[in-house]
Amino acid sequence: MTHKDRLLRFGSELIFSLCEHFGTEVVIINRTEYSTFEENLAQDVLEIITVFSARLYGSRSHKNRKIVEELRDVATRIQD
Repeated sequence: MTHKDRLLRFGSELIFSLCEHFGTEVVIINRTEYSTFEENLAQDVLEIITVFSARLYGSRSHKNRKIVEELRDVATRIQD
């Protein structure tokens, strides 16, 4: 892998442990220096927030598109 987060957003340590158990080597090319527990925890929390905020904005975007389409339909009916 090129980066650790390409495998999973968070919780990749579980997968790495399973790979080690089954004799599979995982090589991360762009590995940063080892960080503290607190830094890892903060990074995991930021990644979780990023995923959920992207889902939230995606659902809002879908709702907004639907409203715009309905308004266009109403405007078209009024013009006819």
